[in-house]
Amino acid sequence: MRVALWLTALFAIAVASALFAGNNQASVTLFWPPHRVDLSLNLFLLLLAGGFLTLHLVMRALSALMSIPHEARRWRLLQSERAMHTALLEALAHLVSGRFIRARKAAELVISLEESVQRRSERLNYGARLRTLSHLLAAESAHALQNRGVRDEHFQKALQEAASREAQEAREGVQLRGARWALDDRDAPKAMEWLDQLPQGAARRTVALRMRFRAARQAGQSLVALETARLLTKHRAFSEAAGKSIARGLAIELIRSAHDGVQVQRAWDALDTAEQRIPEVAFEAAERLLTHGGDVALSRQWVLPVWDAMVQSHDALSLVQRVRLARVLERGFAVTGGELDTAWLTRIETAQMGNPRDAVLQYLAGVVCMRLRLWGKAQQLLKQSLSLLHDAELRRDTWLALAQMAEQRQDALAAAQAYQEAAKR
Repeated sequence: MRVALWLTALFAIAVASALFAGNNQASVTLFWPPHRVDLSLNLFLLLLAGGFLTLHLVMRALSALMSIPHEARRWRLLQSERAMHTALLEALAHLVSGRFIRARKAAELVISLEESVQRRSERLNYGARLRTLSHLLAAESAHALQNRGVRDEHFQKALQEAASREAQEAREGVQLRGARWALDDRDAPKAMEWLDQLPQGAARRTVALRMRFRAARQAGQSLVALETARLLTKHRAFSEAAGKSIARGLAIELIRSAHDGVQVQRAWDALDTAEQRIPEVAFEAAERLLTHGGDVALSRQWVLPVWDAMVQSHDALSLVQRVRLARVLERGFAVTGGELDTAWLTRIETAQMGNPRDAVLQYLAGVVCMRLRLWGKAQQLLKQSLSLLHDAELRRDTWLALAQMAEQRQDALAAAQAYQEAAKR
């Protein structure tokens, strides 16, 4: 269709030209005193068109002649750019292939080529970023070879180049790389310093959070590591199961780092509700509080959600966890002035009657009755628990409790037999 339209247009132009030129009697007279030149209009138009075409060709030839130096500079710059790009690709290829010396040399070649471009008073729009990345590649190669002197030299130059406005985007990458190298050098404070210099948006990226987590772990900053682990779990960098396991370990470390009751309380308050409901965390906090002479009622309050979960579902806690819960409560009962309140007495009795085959609950109820000086009921519950207990330490403590009650009754023979049974454990 397009060809047909072009042919139609050409035919129309040819017909118009034939009608105009074939029967055109007009003439053009040029006066140049004392001369006079008469030309037909058709010849005049042809000469005018030919003159215009000749002038146009001459001007283009002069323009091409004058642009030869510029085209030569442009060609040299293009060749330099190609050489720099080739060397940069070689540096990346060698780096990922483990040929670190070649990678460093290729990166330094990029830098030298870019410097030669600058010496010719020419400029690349992306020159600052190119120099930054080249220095960073050279530093990464030197770091892989444990050549810290060369690494730090190129790293400082990369920082200087990244400080320019053209390379602001690369500055965050340089800072992140410095943090990672500090972690590899086991210099956690330096790594945290680099991470703190990141903008707020960059500091919340997954790669930055992972490095902050590692740095906090190396520095022993459990609270910072815990807060970072929460963010990583939220960003799905950790699975739910892995995040919960990490949070449990860090929460326990945070509590164990407390050296008095106030610090234990502060560590507990720093935990999320979900973390406070983890059995091991609640047990560790309650035990730590009791160790430092803290409030017994507060320790019981911390383990109350775990107790409620066990009462609602017997399988919510494993045997080891139930034994530890009983240990924590028993330890609180044994504290001077830590008499059992009515609410806990009701809870323990209700739970024991609701699950009479649970040896741990029977043992706990027996200990409670012994602390309340209900000797007969305590002896009955403890003896019943002996046939069901599988934990060796609980069986030993049960025999010790029976021996103490026998001494209270002044039954030396029963006390001796109980001590002998306890010694066997």
